Amino acid sequence: MSMVPHGGDLAAAEARWGRPAKGWLDLSTGINPVPYPVPPIDPAAWQRLPQHDRLRALLQTARSCYAAPADAPIVAAPGTQILIQLLPRLRPGARVAILGPTYGEHAACWAAEGARVTIVGSLEEAAAAEVVVLVNPNNPDGRIVRVERLLASAGDLAARGGLLVVDEAFAEVTPEVSIAAEAGRPGLLILRSFGKFFGLAGIRLGFALGAAAEVERLARWLGPWAVPGPAIEIGIAALSNRGWQNETRARLAADAERLTALLLAHGFAYRGGTALFRLVEHPEAARVWDRLGRAGILVRPFPDRPALLRFGLPADEAGFARLAAALG
Repeated sequence: MSMVPHGGDLAAAEARWGRPAKGWLDLSTGINPVPYPVPPIDPAAWQRLPQHDRLRALLQTARSCYAAPADAPIVAAPGTQILIQLLPRLRPGARVAILGPTYGEHAACWAAEGARVTIVGSLEEAAAAEVVVLVNPNNPDGRIVRVERLLASAGDLAARGGLLVVDEAFAEVTPEVSIAAEAGRPGLLILRSFGKFFGLAGIRLGFALGAAAEVERLARWLGPWAVPGPAIEIGIAALSNRGWQNETRARLAADAERLTALLLAHGFAYRGGTALFRLVEHPEAARVWDRLGRAGILVRPFPDRPALLRFGLPADEAGFARLAAALG
């Protein structure tokens, strides 16, 4: 089990506070609470090994959805977490700079494989690194690094055999910040997460786009049939449904603004986020976290930054009303 704290751990929440009578309102993740409606799946997808033609269709659909070049090297994986764990094998023992604070698994996985990891506050501070890792938009504060700056960094790293890893786990809500259109350049590797924006984290699907050498090695390490047949079919359907994606971006943006207004009205200070979550500060954040937990509402604390809390979006009017009542 990972030692990095994560949201969504309802078993741990029940162990701490008990089982709430109304059930949990889980706002501790950055997952869309209104998921893509899973279409009927051909029974053959459950019965057969994943078919190569359907996997090729998934990869081409992903390239198109992410506005990547039609021939960009890409590999599908059972979630981006396994890709994060494999990345250190691409540059063993490297000097790694991670633009922080950010998703903790990046530093943990590189350090576990012997890399020399430094957390930096800017790309300028990463000048001596052989590998630079950042999440864009960032989790949890929503920080965005412009594409032009990312391309300059990737070019500098490529010139000395280095690698820029851009984790775009939350880029679907603001696709204009994505660097996927440059996929295939030397020195650049991009991670894309399916489950967060589409609200289907349980099917475990993610992608890596990059130069052929890195992508081919990742594919070899993942082995055949890495992505289950049903996940392939759901991915093709969701990634090709542009109408649902556009409607969802608009709904998430509106709900995120509503959440911000609610939190500000109850004494929180806004510190950033994306359309899938809001990072806020409160002088008694630990007490608020505990009070919400006792009310059956789970939000994300940060033990190393105890004044901060991260709130995901409620799914509906009932969820907003329940949060407002608990905060009041």
